[in-house]
Amino acid sequence: MDKEYLIQKWLNEALTDDEKTAFDKLDDAELNQLIVENARHFKASHFDNLKDFNIFKSQYELSKNKVKKFNKLAPFLRIAGVLVVSLGIYFTFFANHHTHIETLASQKATIELPDHSIVELNALSSIEYNDKNWKNNRVLTLDGEAYFKVEQGKTFDVNTKIGVVTVVGTAFNVKQRNNYFEVKCFEGIVKVVSDSIERQLVAGDIFQILEGKFYEGKVLSNSPKWQQNISEFYAIPVKEVLSELERQYNIEVIIKNIDANRLFTGGFPNDNLENALIAITQPMNMTYELSSSKLVIIHGSKH
Repeated sequence: MDKEYLIQKWLNEALTDDEKTAFDKLDDAELNQLIVENARHFKASHFDNLKDFNIFKSQYELSKNKVKKFNKLAPFLRIAGVLVVSLGIYFTFFANHHTHIETLASQKATIELPDHSIVELNALSSIEYNDKNWKNNRVLTLDGEAYFKVEQGKTFDVNTKIGVVTVVGTAFNVKQRNNYFEVKCFEGIVKVVSDSIERQLVAGDIFQILEGKFYEGKVLSNSPKWQQNISEFYAIPVKEVLSELERQYNIEVIIKNIDANRLFTGGFPNDNLENALIAITQPMNMTYELSSSKLVIIHGSKH
């Protein structure tokens, strides 16, 4: 019997006994039955009769091809399903008690930790810690810059890619940006370890590693200037200064005819871009142009 004729009568539930026997012998009869059985589990918002059998035929052939492709991929999908479930279990039971907080460009944030210690994040920075076991293990990971006001208690560790800062209760600032690592102690005592270099800082001490070189210094203020919307630098390569400018204003800076390693001492405001550009360029005999709201070009002096 004609296959299309049998399918059309089957859809209308008008098969005779002989026709049903012939239909059951079709190579895709099981697929047809599966479509009907699965369709019974769905509710449609509206129903349209198929007035043109050719439309149904094209839809049917398309669905048949999709099912065949699916069957070829089934073993791989089963493996992927096991992996997804396994990862889901891992993140549900082992990773969901980790807290991750980050700031965007030109954004700052203040976070209170479970022990009431305070962390102030500078722009484009992040911290991550385990809040479930914080009482017994006060450890967090920092990427970027943050000021810490730590409550007395067990040892408090700040891990960065370049070094580890350990305290009991104190106030300090940690900055870790690419090849720039700096710790300023404002209160109490801070222990800093980076590779083979280990120092104990007291209030006013600075620990700094810049492009692999270690420096020590003194800070005269009692808190980091960026809390007052001022980025401050002492003998820092101008490329690091301009990188901070990009973070604070969410812009791109292009330099032309400038020695990027030339040292800069000074600061710039974080709430007025033109004043910030003047504060950076004028002392270094440079000029700038605002190419757009998001692009700044800085030129070196012409000789």
